[in-house]
Amino acid sequence: MAVEFSFEAGAEGKPHSHPHEQVGVFLRGKFEVTIGQDKKTALPGDSYYVAPNVVHGVKCLQAGAILDVFTPVREDFLPHG
Repeated sequence: MAVEFSFEAGAEGKPHSHPHEQVGVFLRGKFEVTIGQDKKTALPGDSYYVAPNVVHGVKCLQAGAILDVFTPVREDFLPHG
């Protein structure tokens, strides 16, 4: 499952974890990304991997977007009805 997330400067993806594997690519903007104990600055074209159940989050330093891919599918992201 692929999902694009857009962020305004100052917005955060609060630290969290989930049982899914996650790979992301920074499309636009500038972000501070934390995965486990590692914290880095990310720019367009940078990518990352998050293993299942590892705490991770982002802070948007300059408005931008991230493309995330999850496996298995994030059922909590699907519309119900």
